[in-house]
Amino acid sequence: MKRNLSTEFVYQLAALLISVIVVHTLYVGLIRPNADAILEQQAALEAAGQAFEPSRSLFVILKDYEQETCFILMFWAIAVMGYKARTISKDRSLLERRFINVSDGMSILPQDAREHSRALQALPEEERSSLLPRALLIGLQRFGSTHNIQDVSTSIKETCESEADRLDSELSMIRYIAWAIPSIGFIGTVRGIGSALGQAHRAVEGDISGVTASLGVAFNSTFIALVISILVMFLMYQLQLHQERMVIDSQQYCENNLMAHLRTK
Repeated sequence: MKRNLSTEFVYQLAALLISVIVVHTLYVGLIRPNADAILEQQAALEAAGQAFEPSRSLFVILKDYEQETCFILMFWAIAVMGYKARTISKDRSLLERRFINVSDGMSILPQDAREHSRALQALPEEERSSLLPRALLIGLQRFGSTHNIQDVSTSIKETCESEADRLDSELSMIRYIAWAIPSIGFIGTVRGIGSALGQAHRAVEGDISGVTASLGVAFNSTFIALVISILVMFLMYQLQLHQERMVIDSQQYCENNLMAHLRTK
């Protein structure tokens, strides 16, 4: 388990670094140069006194630092959720296997628990640390020591509930990112409005270009941040749904393939 946590931490750091590099490269090489060219063209037309309609270019909407930060956090969150979804998928694949070698109508007595436990303990470490083998092993060990079927049910239920709590707690970083993205958008809003207020004297003199540009920063950053936040929250709730289903299905597997065969005599 420690090795898995260490691997996941390294993966998260690498994913963050890659997100920063990729997004910043796109901004420096593509988005900001195109946005600057569009804004310069519009400024030239305005200076020449020609009538024109300012275009709502995607490059102009995305060009500011707040939007760049939101995209970095979005891709980082997606990478982290992808890692967790892959882990859940591997755990779900174990539900298709038969870990308790008993057929319909056969019983498992307390003295048989040790034999079945050995088969689970012989599994590779990665599989043995997954929820389903752990729950089965804990149930068999409890049955062998207490000879009480109710104790087995309680231990399996507690193991599944503990795993559900652990999976939920591991989503805390993704929840923080989902909260931080709109907050960063609001920072852009405050920055844009503050800049617009700082140029209010120019608007009084008849030059409103600076005010409109600053208000564009304010509204664009909020717009992009809210759109990205909606996407991240949707993916996070889908991941949480799959985690909860995996835990419930694992508990049901234990009831059907272990609890149904337990007999005290």
